[in-house]
Amino acid sequence: MNPVIMPAMPVPINDQATMLRELVSDKKESAKLQDRITGVRSIAILSGKGGVGKSNVAVNLALALAERGLDVSILDADLGLANIDILFGVVPKFNLGHVMKGDKELSEIVFKVGERVSIIPGGVGLRELAELDEQRQSWMINRLSFLEEDTDLLILDTSAGIHKNVLSFALASDLSLLITTPEPTAIRDSYSVLKSLCQTSGGTIKIGLVVNMALDEKEAFLVAERIISASEQFLDFKIPYLGCVVWDSELRESVKKRKPLLLGDSQSPSVPYFRELARKIFDSSEEGQASKKRLRRDTFLLRLLRQSGAREKR
Repeated sequence: MNPVIMPAMPVPINDQATMLRELVSDKKESAKLQDRITGVRSIAILSGKGGVGKSNVAVNLALALAERGLDVSILDADLGLANIDILFGVVPKFNLGHVMKGDKELSEIVFKVGERVSIIPGGVGLRELAELDEQRQSWMINRLSFLEEDTDLLILDTSAGIHKNVLSFALASDLSLLITTPEPTAIRDSYSVLKSLCQTSGGTIKIGLVVNMALDEKEAFLVAERIISASEQFLDFKIPYLGCVVWDSELRESVKKRKPLLLGDSQSPSVPYFRELARKIFDSSEEGQASKKRLRRDTFLLRLLRQSGAREKR
């Protein structure tokens, strides 16, 4: 894929404060966003490149949502560099591949890492899942039913970049979060991911933008504006901006300590931003939680397997 040159978006300094106020006060735009993410039960965390803090967002967002009373499962769907276990300081012996082989039940590979948070090591099992024939898919749906029966929200930490499996996970999820940083390469690669998702979904993908490692909210907003403007101009698609997480040295230290910030009582600068992102998603998902039985008929796993079947027929 040819690199995308992001259009320059010069913003007069005098207008920046006005733009920020409009972002907060524009109720009409907030209503549109609410319509886009109502009924969320599965979230795919995406990024255009590695090193943007995607897994940290997945982990701390899960913990922030658990604080609101949701039972959250994190499915480590990074088929190349799975590291959710490292961030929590645990060492799984088994993964989804063992379930697919019939060696383990799903409940035997799940790690409880918080009162309401569990992690599910994916490994090669997720790649194999999309390659099963129809009979084996039905068998796996039954074996994996625990995954969506005992959780309110499933968060998938996917691989960085544009891969077939990443696109499949994003399209099968109720909502995708595209994580970027202010770095030019991260912005360019995020746009490339968004372009692929828009083309694959026909512009129907439900996705929100999160700017990580920003110096402050102003910088994050300006980064978001560049991606939003480019997607509107070249893709005829407006990606909602869900917020940011500011640069935080304590977050970096938490990775070294293998203990996520929100697992304790940290007063780190980034903590309120994770909680605000969780609030937006939680508020939008109340309708989905109230109608859980209806939504279960079209869950993440069913959509993922349906996509696999559609590819086989083409």
